[in-house]
Amino acid sequence: MKSVFKSRILRALGQRTRIARVIVAVAFAGLFTAACKDSTSPRTVTTLTISPTSPQTIAVNGTIQFTVVAKASNGAVLAVKPTWSIVSGGGTIGSTTGLFTAGTTAGTTVIAVTCSGITVNVTITVTAGPLLTITVTPNPTLVIGGTQQFTAVGRDASGNVVAITPVWSTVNPPGSINATGFFTAGNTIGTFANTVRATQGTIFGTATVIVIAGPLFTITVTPNPDTLVIGGTQQFTAVGKDAGLNVVPIPPPLVWSVVNSGGSIVAATGLFTAGGATGTFANTVRATSGAIFGSATVVVIPTPPPIAPLGSLPGVGILAGSTVTCITGGIVNADIDIYAGTALVGFGPCVLTGTKHLADAVAQQAQADLLILYNTEVALPCGTVIGTADIGGSVLPAGVYCSGSTIGVTGNLTLDGGGDPNATFVFQAGSSLTGVGNIILINRAQAKNVFWVNAAAATIGVGSAWQGNILAVSSITLNDNVTLLGRALTRIGAVTLGNNNVITLP
Repeated sequence: MKSVFKSRILRALGQRTRIARVIVAVAFAGLFTAACKDSTSPRTVTTLTISPTSPQTIAVNGTIQFTVVAKASNGAVLAVKPTWSIVSGGGTIGSTTGLFTAGTTAGTTVIAVTCSGITVNVTITVTAGPLLTITVTPNPTLVIGGTQQFTAVGRDASGNVVAITPVWSTVNPPGSINATGFFTAGNTIGTFANTVRATQGTIFGTATVIVIAGPLFTITVTPNPDTLVIGGTQQFTAVGKDAGLNVVPIPPPLVWSVVNSGGSIVAATGLFTAGGATGTFANTVRATSGAIFGSATVVVIPTPPPIAPLGSLPGVGILAGSTVTCITGGIVNADIDIYAGTALVGFGPCVLTGTKHLADAVAQQAQADLLILYNTEVALPCGTVIGTADIGGSVLPAGVYCSGSTIGVTGNLTLDGGGDPNATFVFQAGSSLTGVGNIILINRAQAKNVFWVNAAAATIGVGSAWQGNILAVSSITLNDNVTLLGRALTRIGAVTLGNNNVITLP
């Protein structure tokens, strides 16, 4: 009896234990599924559908509201509370709301929704915002003619790269640029701030270019040409330039040489000495640096005649044999001598700043010295026959030039002293001298060493700027507005001045 009762008790306890275990198991299962089961029934979620579907595109800082539909196996829609999360990428999402907010960095984000052990992903592409800035690189230093490929990068307000197709240009251009941003420096050196520009719509970026002189391209030797007497010397100089004609230092050593005769030169300094042979020596003086050289031509002429003695004539501006006449407005900044005549007309209104000697012993001696000077100059051997040609427009070195008839000068006549302050120029005319132009002296030529010797009359035309000593047998006429840096000396004739002549001793 006792054992039967005990057996019944044990069976009752076993049933209660099994019921308790079931209750515990159901309770634990509820911890994992209750949040995603239908809130009105115990039906289980079998599918999840996200809206909007994958993939999605959104700008930085933008938002998307995602929703999910859960269904049971029979297709019934269930009321659930899924969990939202970020799988990879940036941005944030409400774990219970599904509201996604993009970050400030462009890229790809994957979000997930999970319910009842089911997970569904959505891919979101976060794109850059609107273009805000353009950065142009590099900011180079280029030699003239140098090239550079520029690049332009667009970014939004958060620094994300924005694709652009810019228009390239240069402002205050130091060179040129093509449609792809390939730049070529010009020939002007300097710093060109913000000169290269890349533009997209109303947005642009710039870069600064510094253009520096390029390598040595040419050497220029001066003077060129140079005229020297036999044994004369000349210091030559060399200037280097790049391809844009900007002056650049000449890399040492700079070596001087003579390649076509004409004289000798100091290799280290460029000091040239003319040889004993006369002639034109083309491109004979050479300055060389590496493979680049420049050259100059040298013209070697005979040693000029000695300067003739003036005797008592240094202070005499006008010497006449008969009469000196000035119309009006003239100024003679020297002495006036007349012998054997005595007529001095027009002073005033013309002005004489020196002394007048009319048929006195001083004037007589002046005529005697003029005769010596004239005969000395006429007797010099002719170096260059100029015939009857007009020598205006010429550049002549020192020497003796002769014509059997008239010497004419129309326009500018340039006399080149070749660096010698004693270089002498003698022009011998068989008859008269006619000048309508200007005498220009260069390379240390001086008016006191220029002699115009003519066997008849000399006439200087209106407005001429004449230089040198005019030695005439008969008359000398200076027309209106003539300036004479020199002397008007005639042996037997008259000297006539027009309006507003100015005579000054050389």
